[in-house]
Amino acid sequence: MSEKQKRRAKNGELDQRDYATLASFRRSLRKFLAFSEEAARKAGLPPRQHQAILAIRGLAPDRGMSVHELAEHLLLKPQTTVELVDRLVDAGLVRRERDEIDRRRVFLSLTAKANRILEKLSAAHLAQTRRDAPQLIELLRDVAQYDAE
Repeated sequence: MSEKQKRRAKNGELDQRDYATLASFRRSLRKFLAFSEEAARKAGLPPRQHQAILAIRGLAPDRGMSVHELAEHLLLKPQTTVELVDRLVDAGLVRRERDEIDRRRVFLSLTAKANRILEKLSAAHLAQTRRDAPQLIELLRDVAQYDAE
């Protein structure tokens, strides 16, 4: 690493390459999110409902997920999450089940309907992720290598 690069790294200075990499990375993320939101809508789900059922299925498939855990995962306030869960229950996508040990805790599990929708959406999302992966990997390599210089 040159003296200039060492000073730059020590001072936290950014150069044009940093800005270009961040802009490209953010655009890639936004493209994926736009794809995801549109795919969810086409499947008849608001994007946040898709995110919720994916979190429940992906992170707590056996025991279910508590409302608190879902709020933390989705970075939502508890009251917002309760409203989301109410909509999911009304849509027939999620079941609430009381914890048998601590009756104050409620676990969320998916219905067969949610699993059918999620399977199709997840297949499309994995295919898109595979298409986007080379560019994202390249951008992440740029970031990692630049810090190592």
